[in-house]
Amino acid sequence: MSKSLNWAVLGTGVIANEMASALQKMGKSLYAVGNRTYQKAISFAEKYGIGKVYSTIDEMFVDENVDVIYITSPHNTHYQFMKKALENGKHLLVEKSITLNSRELDEMVALAKANNLILAEAMTIWHMPLYKKLWEIVSRGELGKVQIITVNFGSFKEYNMNNRFFNRNLAGGALLDIGVYALSIVRSFMSETPTKILSQWKPAPTGVDEQAAILLQNDKEQMATVALTMHSKQPKRAMISCEKGYIEIMEFPRANSAVIVDAETGERKEVTVGETDNALYYELTDMEEAINSGNAENMKLSFSKDVMDIMTSLREDWGLVYPEEE
Repeated sequence: MSKSLNWAVLGTGVIANEMASALQKMGKSLYAVGNRTYQKAISFAEKYGIGKVYSTIDEMFVDENVDVIYITSPHNTHYQFMKKALENGKHLLVEKSITLNSRELDEMVALAKANNLILAEAMTIWHMPLYKKLWEIVSRGELGKVQIITVNFGSFKEYNMNNRFFNRNLAGGALLDIGVYALSIVRSFMSETPTKILSQWKPAPTGVDEQAAILLQNDKEQMATVALTMHSKQPKRAMISCEKGYIEIMEFPRANSAVIVDAETGERKEVTVGETDNALYYELTDMEEAINSGNAENMKLSFSKDVMDIMTSLREDWGLVYPEEE
């Protein structure tokens, strides 16, 4: 019988609100909330009927009644919070990007393993029913070998250098904010992780990456191109080109539909599975299943690790270093 798990959330922003609503869809509620600003935590608790509010974030990590924590704070804060939580026996679901770099993630993976805990990145792509269906179609060989993947993700953000998108002190930039989605969908459709990585990038006035074009190839000669920008609108579009056809996915981070086009006939087949609005519900459900079963395969931490290694390699090439890494 599955254990009823007590969830705590660290942070009270947009994702934390979605997470609280998703738990309600599961017929349960958050056990506790913590935030750097105590009053915001109080307001959040009142909104969602949460019984416990921590006066300091550290209280969350040592609360013996907490089973699993969802960390939704800015990604340059993740490492310090993850370490304390794992050292105190808490399972962790961590908002993307899960850490700043591979060194941090490797250390946290080892710590989770040593303490027999589930650690996972809250990457919607790993959990949307559409992708589970598409991966099944590709793995059966219905479309032949995946040859090349093209991904676009662009947002227009005003040049406010104090907000998180461009602020180096908040680990801003396109790669860790939106590139992580693009690289995750690439990795999920490749049979092996890319080993050859080329790129061009454009820094924002603060020195973080405003724009990038990335070319990837693995040892199976599968290729991918990724175009990212934080100051120019692009569609969130992914195309997986195979020998016998291609898959086109719009708004891919939380997609519930895709079009498969036959290479010979041009016939278009729409695949629709799941609901976009239930993205967090799918994440939390998979996380609870992983904790209760002890099988974390659906959380795809190995893919998150591959993506983090790519992003770390790219930033090393660019010479882009955050204050926490100096």
